[in-house]
Amino acid sequence: MKQLRHIPFLRSVLLYSITAFGGPQGHFGMMMKTFVHKRKDISEHELLDFVSFCNMLPGASSTQTLTLIGYKRGGILLAIITLLIWILPACIIMGGLSFLLDYFDDLGIDIHVFKFIQPMAVGFIAYSCFKIFKIAVNNTITQVIMCATAIITFFAFKTPWTIPALIVAGGIATNFSSKRIPQKEVPPKKIKWGNILIFILIFGVAGYLSETATTHNWKNRKAFNLFENTYRFGSFVFGGGDVLIPLMYNQYVVRPETKHILENRRDVLKMNKDEFLTGSGIVRAIPGPVFSISSFTGGMVMRTENNFSQQLLGCVLGAIGIFLPSALLVLFFFPVWNNLKKYAIIYRSLEGINAAVVGIMFGATMYLMKDIVFVQLWSKQISWTYNLAVIIATFLVLTYTKTPAPFIVLACLLFGWLI
Repeated sequence: MKQLRHIPFLRSVLLYSITAFGGPQGHFGMMMKTFVHKRKDISEHELLDFVSFCNMLPGASSTQTLTLIGYKRGGILLAIITLLIWILPACIIMGGLSFLLDYFDDLGIDIHVFKFIQPMAVGFIAYSCFKIFKIAVNNTITQVIMCATAIITFFAFKTPWTIPALIVAGGIATNFSSKRIPQKEVPPKKIKWGNILIFILIFGVAGYLSETATTHNWKNRKAFNLFENTYRFGSFVFGGGDVLIPLMYNQYVVRPETKHILENRRDVLKMNKDEFLTGSGIVRAIPGPVFSISSFTGGMVMRTENNFSQQLLGCVLGAIGIFLPSALLVLFFFPVWNNLKKYAIIYRSLEGINAAVVGIMFGATMYLMKDIVFVQLWSKQISWTYNLAVIIATFLVLTYTKTPAPFIVLACLLFGWLI
Protein backbone atom coordinates (compact mmCIF):
# COMPACT_ATOMS: atom_id res chain seq x y z
CA MET A 1 0.00 0.00 0.00
CA LYS A 2 2.91 2.34 0.64
CA GLN A 3 3.74 2.26 -3.06
CA LEU A 4 0.32 3.69 -3.97
CA ARG A 5 1.47 7.18 -2.98
CA HIS A 6 4.11 6.90 -5.69
CA ILE A 7 1.59 6.34 -8.50
CA PRO A 8 1.78 9.98 -9.75
CA PHE A 9 5.58 9.66 -9.86
CA LEU A 10 5.41 6.34 -11.73
CA ARG A 11 2.88 7.83 -14.14
CA SER A 12 5.42 10.57 -14.90
CA VAL A 13 8.13 7.94 -15.39
CA LEU A 14 5.92 6.11 -17.90
CA LEU A 15 5.16 9.32 -19.80
CA TYR A 16 8.87 10.15 -19.75
CA SER A 17 9.78 6.68 -21.03
CA ILE A 18 7.61 7.05 -24.14
CA THR A 19 8.77 10.59 -24.94
CA ALA A 20 12.47 10.56 -23.97
CA PHE A 21 14.05 10.80 -27.43
CA GLY A 22 17.59 11.83 -28.22
CA GLY A 23 19.71 9.30 -26.33
CA PRO A 24 21.48 9.93 -23.01
CA GLN A 25 22.56 13.43 -24.05
CA GLY A 26 18.94 14.50 -24.45
CA HIS A 27 17.60 12.47 -21.53
CA PHE A 28 19.33 14.61 -18.92
CA GLY A 29 17.56 17.77 -20.04
CA MET A 30 14.19 16.01 -20.01
CA MET A 31 14.89 14.70 -16.49
CA MET A 32 15.70 18.24 -15.42
CA LYS A 33 12.42 19.52 -16.82
CA THR A 34 10.22 16.64 -15.58
CA PHE A 35 11.62 15.53 -12.22
CA VAL A 36 13.30 18.72 -11.01
CA HIS A 37 11.35 21.75 -12.25
CA LYS A 38 7.90 20.23 -12.76
CA ARG A 39 7.58 17.52 -10.08
CA LYS A 40 10.40 18.60 -7.71
CA ASP A 41 11.26 14.98 -6.84
CA ILE A 42 14.91 16.02 -6.55
CA SER A 43 16.86 19.27 -6.65
CA GLU A 44 19.19 20.49 -9.39
CA HIS A 45 22.14 19.75 -7.10
CA GLU A 46 20.97 16.17 -6.55
CA LEU A 47 20.40 15.51 -10.25
CA LEU A 48 23.85 16.87 -11.07
CA ASP A 49 25.29 14.64 -8.35
CA PHE A 50 23.45 11.59 -9.76
CA VAL A 51 24.66 12.29 -13.31
CA SER A 52 28.25 12.82 -12.16
CA PHE A 53 28.20 9.59 -10.20
CA CYS A 54 26.57 7.47 -12.94
CA ASN A 55 29.03 8.68 -15.57
CA MET A 56 31.81 7.10 -13.51
CA LEU A 57 30.14 3.67 -13.71
CA PRO A 58 29.88 1.26 -16.64
CA GLY A 59 26.44 0.61 -18.10
CA ALA A 60 23.47 2.70 -19.18
CA SER A 61 24.03 6.08 -17.47
CA SER A 62 20.58 7.59 -18.14
CA THR A 63 18.96 4.37 -16.89
CA GLN A 64 21.08 4.46 -13.75
CA THR A 65 20.25 8.13 -13.14
CA LEU A 66 16.51 7.52 -13.37
CA THR A 67 16.87 4.46 -11.13
CA LEU A 68 18.53 6.67 -8.50
CA ILE A 69 15.66 9.16 -8.68
CA GLY A 70 13.30 6.30 -7.83
CA TYR A 71 15.68 5.08 -5.11
CA LYS A 72 15.90 8.52 -3.52
CA ARG A 73 12.13 8.87 -3.51
CA GLY A 74 11.09 5.40 -2.29
CA GLY A 75 14.02 3.06 -1.70
CA ILE A 76 15.02 -0.17 -3.45
CA LEU A 77 11.52 -1.35 -4.40
CA LEU A 78 10.54 1.92 -6.09
CA ALA A 79 13.94 2.03 -7.81
CA ILE A 80 13.28 -1.40 -9.36
CA ILE A 81 9.74 -0.45 -10.43
CA THR A 82 11.07 2.80 -11.92
CA LEU A 83 13.73 0.85 -13.83
CA LEU A 84 11.17 -1.59 -15.25
CA ILE A 85 8.76 1.14 -16.35
CA TRP A 86 11.62 3.01 -18.02
CA ILE A 87 13.05 0.10 -20.03
CA LEU A 88 9.89 -1.84 -20.94
CA PRO A 89 8.46 0.37 -23.74
CA ALA A 90 11.76 0.54 -25.65
CA CYS A 91 12.53 -3.15 -25.08
CA ILE A 92 9.06 -4.16 -26.28
CA ILE A 93 9.45 -2.04 -29.43
CA MET A 94 12.93 -3.37 -30.20
CA GLY A 95 12.03 -6.96 -29.33
CA GLY A 96 8.96 -6.69 -31.54
CA LEU A 97 11.15 -5.39 -34.36
CA SER A 98 13.07 -8.68 -34.34
CA PHE A 99 9.80 -10.42 -35.27
CA LEU A 100 8.71 -7.81 -37.81
CA LEU A 101 12.02 -7.17 -39.55
CA ASP A 102 11.23 -9.39 -42.55
CA TYR A 103 8.09 -7.33 -43.17
CA PHE A 104 9.53 -3.95 -42.20
CA ASP A 105 9.81 -2.61 -45.74
CA ASP A 106 6.24 -3.66 -46.49
CA LEU A 107 4.89 -1.73 -43.50
CA GLY A 108 5.73 1.59 -45.15
CA ILE A 109 7.06 3.12 -41.92
CA ASP A 110 8.63 6.52 -42.61
CA ILE A 111 11.34 7.30 -40.08
CA HIS A 112 11.85 10.80 -41.53
CA VAL A 113 9.29 11.98 -38.98
CA PHE A 114 12.14 11.69 -36.46
CA LYS A 115 14.56 13.97 -38.36
CA PHE A 116 14.26 16.87 -35.88
CA ILE A 117 14.66 14.71 -32.78
CA GLN A 118 18.45 15.09 -32.68
CA PRO A 119 18.42 18.91 -32.88
CA MET A 120 15.70 18.85 -30.22
CA ALA A 121 18.02 16.75 -28.03
CA VAL A 122 20.77 19.35 -28.54
CA GLY A 123 18.34 22.01 -27.34
CA PHE A 124 17.69 19.96 -24.19
CA ILE A 125 21.43 19.63 -23.53
CA ALA A 126 21.96 23.36 -24.02
CA TYR A 127 19.12 24.02 -21.56
CA SER A 128 20.75 21.71 -19.00
CA CYS A 129 24.10 23.47 -19.40
CA PHE A 130 22.45 26.83 -18.85
CA LYS A 131 20.62 25.69 -15.70
CA ILE A 132 23.53 23.98 -13.94
CA PHE A 133 26.32 26.32 -15.04
CA LYS A 134 25.62 28.75 -12.19
CA ILE A 135 25.55 25.85 -9.70
CA ALA A 136 28.74 24.06 -10.71
CA VAL A 137 31.02 26.77 -12.15
CA ASN A 138 31.69 29.56 -9.68
CA ASN A 139 35.47 30.05 -9.36
CA THR A 140 38.63 30.03 -11.46
CA ILE A 141 39.53 26.34 -11.17
CA THR A 142 36.01 25.17 -12.08
CA GLN A 143 36.01 27.55 -15.07
CA VAL A 144 39.31 26.07 -16.26
CA ILE A 145 38.02 22.51 -15.77
CA MET A 146 34.82 23.26 -17.67
CA CYS A 147 36.66 24.77 -20.65
CA ALA A 148 39.25 21.98 -20.80
CA THR A 149 36.68 19.17 -20.58
CA ALA A 150 34.49 20.86 -23.20
CA ILE A 151 37.38 21.00 -25.68
CA ILE A 152 38.52 17.42 -25.01
CA THR A 153 34.94 16.11 -25.21
CA PHE A 154 34.45 17.82 -28.58
CA PHE A 155 37.54 16.17 -30.11
CA ALA A 156 37.26 12.77 -28.37
CA PHE A 157 33.49 12.37 -28.04
CA LYS A 158 33.44 8.84 -29.50
CA THR A 159 36.32 7.50 -27.40
CA PRO A 160 34.88 5.13 -24.72
CA TRP A 161 37.02 6.24 -21.78
CA THR A 162 36.80 9.99 -22.42
CA ILE A 163 33.89 10.81 -20.08
CA PRO A 164 34.93 8.75 -17.01
CA ALA A 165 38.56 9.87 -17.44
CA LEU A 166 37.58 13.55 -17.58
CA ILE A 167 35.37 13.22 -14.51
CA VAL A 168 38.16 11.59 -12.50
CA ALA A 169 40.66 14.21 -13.71
CA GLY A 170 38.26 17.00 -12.71
CA GLY A 171 37.96 15.51 -9.22
CA ILE A 172 41.75 15.32 -8.86
CA ALA A 173 42.27 18.91 -10.04
CA THR A 174 40.22 20.43 -7.20
CA ASN A 175 42.15 18.47 -4.58
CA PHE A 176 45.44 20.30 -5.03
CA SER A 177 44.29 22.82 -2.42
CA SER A 178 42.87 21.74 0.94
CA LYS A 179 42.44 25.24 2.43
CA ARG A 180 38.80 25.80 1.45
CA ILE A 181 37.47 22.45 2.68
CA PRO A 182 39.53 20.98 5.56
CA GLN A 183 39.07 17.38 6.67
CA LYS A 184 36.84 16.72 9.67
CA GLU A 185 36.70 13.50 11.62
CA VAL A 186 34.13 11.16 10.12
CA PRO A 187 32.82 8.06 11.92
CA PRO A 188 33.21 4.90 9.82
CA LYS A 189 30.08 3.54 8.12
CA LYS A 190 29.22 -0.10 7.61
CA ILE A 191 29.09 -1.08 3.94
CA LYS A 192 26.40 -3.49 2.72
CA TRP A 193 28.09 -5.82 0.25
CA GLY A 194 24.99 -7.69 -0.95
CA ASN A 195 24.50 -6.16 -4.41
CA ILE A 196 28.16 -6.26 -5.43
CA LEU A 197 28.43 -9.91 -4.32
CA ILE A 198 25.34 -10.73 -6.41
CA PHE A 199 26.89 -8.88 -9.36
CA ILE A 200 30.16 -10.84 -9.10
CA LEU A 201 28.38 -14.16 -8.53
CA ILE A 202 26.12 -13.73 -11.58
CA PHE A 203 29.11 -12.72 -13.70
CA GLY A 204 31.08 -15.82 -12.68
CA VAL A 205 28.18 -18.26 -12.98
CA ALA A 206 27.09 -16.84 -16.36
CA GLY A 207 30.62 -17.19 -17.75
CA TYR A 208 31.00 -20.75 -16.44
CA LEU A 209 27.61 -21.93 -17.74
CA SER A 210 28.16 -20.30 -21.13
CA GLU A 211 31.51 -22.01 -21.64
CA THR A 212 30.23 -25.34 -20.32
CA ALA A 213 27.14 -25.17 -22.53
CA THR A 214 29.32 -24.55 -25.60
CA THR A 215 31.89 -27.22 -24.72
CA HIS A 216 29.28 -29.92 -24.07
CA ASN A 217 26.95 -28.77 -26.85
CA TRP A 218 23.89 -28.33 -24.64
CA LYS A 219 20.58 -28.12 -26.45
CA ASN A 220 19.84 -24.64 -25.06
CA ARG A 221 23.44 -23.44 -25.16
CA LYS A 222 22.62 -20.27 -27.11
CA ALA A 223 20.48 -18.97 -24.28
CA PHE A 224 23.43 -19.29 -21.87
CA ASN A 225 25.78 -17.70 -24.43
CA LEU A 226 23.39 -14.79 -24.99
CA PHE A 227 22.96 -13.99 -21.30
CA GLU A 228 26.73 -14.11 -20.73
CA ASN A 229 27.39 -11.81 -23.70
CA THR A 230 24.84 -9.17 -22.72
CA TYR A 231 25.69 -9.29 -19.01
CA ARG A 232 29.36 -8.78 -19.91
CA PHE A 233 28.51 -5.84 -22.15
CA GLY A 234 26.38 -4.26 -19.42
CA SER A 235 29.19 -4.73 -16.90
CA PHE A 236 32.07 -3.17 -18.83
CA VAL A 237 30.70 -0.69 -21.37
CA PHE A 238 31.67 2.93 -20.68
CA GLY A 239 30.32 5.59 -23.01
CA GLY A 240 26.71 4.42 -23.52
CA GLY A 241 25.09 3.18 -26.70
CA ASP A 242 27.78 4.66 -28.97
CA VAL A 243 30.19 2.13 -27.48
CA LEU A 244 27.75 -0.75 -26.95
CA ILE A 245 26.59 -0.91 -30.59
CA PRO A 246 30.10 -1.38 -32.09
CA LEU A 247 30.84 -4.09 -29.49
CA MET A 248 27.65 -5.94 -30.40
CA TYR A 249 28.44 -5.55 -34.09
CA ASN A 250 31.82 -7.17 -33.53
CA GLN A 251 30.31 -9.98 -31.42
CA TYR A 252 27.35 -10.90 -33.64
CA VAL A 253 28.38 -9.83 -37.16
CA VAL A 254 32.19 -9.83 -37.40
CA ARG A 255 33.25 -12.63 -35.02
CA PRO A 256 31.09 -15.41 -36.61
CA GLU A 257 32.92 -14.81 -39.92
CA THR A 258 36.44 -14.99 -38.50
CA LYS A 259 38.79 -17.74 -39.63
CA HIS A 260 38.94 -19.41 -36.21
CA ILE A 261 35.17 -19.73 -35.90
CA LEU A 262 34.73 -20.92 -39.48
CA GLU A 263 37.49 -23.54 -39.24
CA ASN A 264 36.07 -24.96 -36.00
CA ARG A 265 32.52 -24.83 -37.38
CA ARG A 266 31.25 -23.39 -34.11
CA ASP A 267 27.55 -22.60 -33.98
CA VAL A 268 27.88 -19.13 -32.43
CA LEU A 269 25.34 -16.35 -32.01
CA LYS A 270 25.18 -14.37 -35.23
CA MET A 271 23.14 -12.05 -37.42
CA ASN A 272 23.80 -10.39 -40.75
CA LYS A 273 25.08 -6.87 -41.26
CA ASP A 274 21.92 -5.40 -42.79
CA GLU A 275 19.72 -6.66 -39.95
CA PHE A 276 22.05 -5.24 -37.33
CA LEU A 277 22.34 -1.83 -39.01
CA THR A 278 18.56 -1.62 -39.33
CA GLY A 279 18.15 -2.27 -35.60
CA SER A 280 20.90 0.19 -34.64
CA GLY A 281 19.20 2.87 -36.74
CA ILE A 282 15.70 2.27 -35.37
CA VAL A 283 16.83 2.26 -31.72
CA ARG A 284 18.01 5.86 -32.11
CA ALA A 285 14.63 6.88 -33.50
CA ILE A 286 12.53 5.57 -30.61
CA PRO A 287 12.16 6.89 -27.05
CA GLY A 288 13.95 5.23 -24.16
CA PRO A 289 17.43 3.82 -23.56
CA VAL A 290 19.71 2.96 -26.50
CA PHE A 291 20.70 -0.19 -24.56
CA SER A 292 17.27 -1.59 -25.51
CA ILE A 293 18.92 -2.68 -28.77
CA SER A 294 19.96 -5.74 -26.76
CA SER A 295 16.34 -6.91 -26.82
CA PHE A 296 16.45 -6.74 -30.63
CA THR A 297 19.81 -8.47 -31.02
CA GLY A 298 18.77 -11.12 -28.48
CA GLY A 299 15.69 -11.94 -30.50
CA MET A 300 17.60 -11.97 -33.79
CA VAL A 301 20.43 -14.27 -32.69
CA MET A 302 17.93 -16.70 -31.11
CA ARG A 303 15.61 -16.63 -34.10
CA THR A 304 14.94 -20.06 -35.57
CA GLU A 305 12.36 -21.19 -38.07
CA ASN A 306 8.90 -21.66 -36.52
CA ASN A 307 10.18 -21.30 -32.94
CA PHE A 308 8.46 -18.26 -31.47
CA SER A 309 9.32 -19.16 -27.87
CA GLN A 310 13.09 -19.25 -28.45
CA GLN A 311 13.07 -15.87 -30.14
CA LEU A 312 10.93 -14.39 -27.36
CA LEU A 313 13.33 -15.88 -24.82
CA GLY A 314 16.18 -14.16 -26.65
CA CYS A 315 14.41 -10.77 -26.40
CA VAL A 316 13.85 -11.24 -22.66
CA LEU A 317 17.38 -12.50 -21.92
CA GLY A 318 18.89 -9.68 -23.96
CA ALA A 319 16.98 -7.06 -21.97
CA ILE A 320 17.68 -8.62 -18.56
CA GLY A 321 21.34 -9.26 -19.29
CA ILE A 322 22.12 -5.72 -20.43
CA PHE A 323 20.27 -3.79 -17.69
CA LEU A 324 20.84 -6.02 -14.64
CA PRO A 325 24.53 -5.07 -14.16
CA SER A 326 23.69 -1.34 -14.36
CA ALA A 327 21.07 -1.71 -11.61
CA LEU A 328 23.26 -3.81 -9.32
CA LEU A 329 26.27 -1.51 -9.70
CA VAL A 330 24.42 1.76 -9.15
CA LEU A 331 22.40 0.50 -6.17
CA PHE A 332 25.55 -0.86 -4.52
CA PHE A 333 27.95 1.99 -5.17
CA PHE A 334 25.57 4.90 -4.53
CA PRO A 335 25.29 4.33 -0.74
CA VAL A 336 29.09 3.89 -0.67
CA TRP A 337 29.43 7.14 -2.65
CA ASN A 338 27.18 8.98 -0.19
CA ASN A 339 29.36 7.78 2.68
CA LEU A 340 32.55 8.79 0.88
CA LYS A 341 31.21 12.30 0.25
CA LYS A 342 31.58 12.99 3.97
CA TYR A 343 35.36 12.92 3.50
CA ALA A 344 36.93 16.24 2.50
CA ILE A 345 38.95 14.72 -0.35
CA ILE A 346 35.73 13.49 -1.98
CA TYR A 347 33.80 16.66 -1.16
CA ARG A 348 36.55 18.74 -2.75
CA SER A 349 36.48 16.39 -5.75
CA LEU A 350 32.78 17.11 -6.29
CA GLU A 351 33.65 20.67 -7.31
CA GLY A 352 35.81 19.41 -10.14
CA ILE A 353 33.50 16.52 -11.04
CA ASN A 354 30.45 18.77 -11.39
CA ALA A 355 32.42 21.33 -13.43
CA ALA A 356 33.63 18.49 -15.66
CA VAL A 357 30.05 17.35 -16.22
CA VAL A 358 29.09 20.86 -17.37
CA GLY A 359 32.08 20.90 -19.71
CA ILE A 360 31.22 17.45 -21.07
CA MET A 361 27.66 18.54 -21.76
CA PHE A 362 28.83 21.72 -23.47
CA GLY A 363 31.34 19.75 -25.56
CA ALA A 364 28.62 17.22 -26.47
CA THR A 365 26.35 20.10 -27.54
CA MET A 366 29.00 21.47 -29.89
CA TYR A 367 29.91 18.02 -31.21
CA LEU A 368 26.32 17.19 -32.08
CA MET A 369 25.80 20.63 -33.61
CA LYS A 370 28.85 20.04 -35.80
CA ASP A 371 27.05 17.44 -37.91
CA ILE A 372 23.50 18.78 -37.89
CA VAL A 373 24.28 22.48 -38.33
CA PHE A 374 27.87 23.38 -39.22
CA VAL A 375 28.62 20.57 -41.71
CA GLN A 376 25.30 21.17 -43.45
CA LEU A 377 25.97 24.91 -43.53
CA TRP A 378 29.40 24.31 -45.06
CA SER A 379 27.90 21.99 -47.70
CA LYS A 380 25.10 24.53 -48.35
CA GLN A 381 22.26 22.21 -47.33
CA ILE A 382 19.06 24.09 -46.58
CA SER A 383 18.18 21.75 -43.68
CA TRP A 384 20.74 23.41 -41.39
CA THR A 385 18.38 26.34 -40.93
CA TYR A 386 15.57 24.06 -39.75
CA ASN A 387 17.91 22.22 -37.38
CA LEU A 388 19.26 25.44 -35.88
CA ALA A 389 15.71 26.79 -35.51
CA VAL A 390 14.65 23.62 -33.65
CA ILE A 391 17.66 23.87 -31.30
CA ILE A 392 16.99 27.53 -30.48
CA ALA A 393 13.23 27.04 -30.17
CA THR A 394 13.66 24.04 -27.84
CA PHE A 395 16.06 25.98 -25.63
CA LEU A 396 13.80 29.05 -25.44
CA VAL A 397 10.65 27.05 -24.72
CA LEU A 398 12.37 25.10 -21.94
CA THR A 399 13.93 28.22 -20.43
CA TYR A 400 11.06 30.67 -20.55
CA THR A 401 7.90 28.54 -20.42
CA LYS A 402 6.51 25.71 -18.32
CA THR A 403 5.73 23.55 -21.35
CA PRO A 404 6.07 19.84 -20.41
CA ALA A 405 8.85 18.00 -22.26
CA PRO A 406 6.46 15.50 -24.00
CA PHE A 407 4.70 18.37 -25.79
CA ILE A 408 8.02 19.61 -27.15
CA VAL A 409 8.73 16.11 -28.48
CA LEU A 410 5.31 15.92 -30.13
CA ALA A 411 5.83 19.35 -31.70
CA CYS A 412 9.17 18.24 -33.19
CA LEU A 413 7.63 15.02 -34.53
CA LEU A 414 4.81 17.04 -36.12
CA PHE A 415 7.35 19.47 -37.60
CA GLY A 416 9.29 16.51 -39.04
CA TRP A 417 6.12 15.13 -40.58
CA LEU A 418 5.16 18.46 -42.14
CA ILE A 419 8.57 19.51 -43.52
